Parts: sequence; structure tokens; C-alpha cells
Amino acid sequence: MTERHWELADEEATRAIGARLAGVLDDGLVVYLHGELGAGKTSFARALLTALEVGERIKSPTYSLVEGYQAKDRSAWHLDLYRIADPAELEWLGLDALADPSAIVLVEWPERGQGALPAPDLEMHLTYSGPGRHARLRAMTARGERLLACLA
Repeated sequence: MTERHWELADEEATRAIGARLAGVLDDGLVVYLHGELGAGKTSFARALLTALEVGERIKSPTYSLVEGYQAKDRSAWHLDLYRIADPAELEWLGLDALADPSAIVLVEWPERGQGALPAPDLEMHLTYSGPGRHARLRAMTARGERLLACLA
């Protein structure tokens, strides 16, 4: 699968990638966001949702686990599964809406929801790199491949 890499000097650079990805979206999307605490997962998600014209404050789902939004003409979901110990805990959240192919689904700590989440189109890996970050965006589906080609 195709990958793209970026060196991110600061949080603004992380937000710029989220906004760029939003600019090439023409359909739904599932993105798994990987990285240590503070690596920029939420900053990326907020930037993408903001660029999709979510007209409300974009909250971190750290405590609520999931936040839902209306982004232009589609549903958008931001999940943070850091506090999940077992994927079975996700049943009570009613995540059936995540299966909508036109929805935007952004999942932080997806490994904690393994088997209970839709498969990703893209996986974003954010790692510390000196004072900045390194971002690796990997396509996992044909839709993901198309989006990465648009970002090239």
C-alpha cells in the first residue's frame, strides 16, 4: 500500500495536513490515528473536521469516547478509545452509524477497539521527531489510495 511521509515542525503543520486531506475528500472516510499521548492525533482530527465546516466547537472525545458532528452533507465521528480496556465495551456506544460509507470516522487508539470498528481507509502514524513530529499516512483501501494520490 502507498504511504506518504511528512516532517512536521509544529502543531500548525499537523493541522495543515488535516485541512489538506479534508480538501480532497469526495466521499466518506475511516482514519485510524496512531501515536503516543501528545503526538498530534486530536490536532489532526480537529483540523480535518474544521476544514469540513463543522459549525460547532470540536471537543476532544477523551472522556465521552465519541463525539458526533455534521460535516457539510455527512455525519462525522471522532472517537478516542484510550480508556477502553476491551473492544466489547464499545457495544453500548451504539456505533452502528460508523458503518455508513458516507460518514467520516476518525479513531484515536484504534487498537483498543479491534474487531468492533470499520476497517480503515487510511492509517495515520504520528511520532516524535526532535522538537516536531513525523507523520506517516498509509493507504489501506482503494479509496485511501485515491486520497493519497490527491495529496501528492
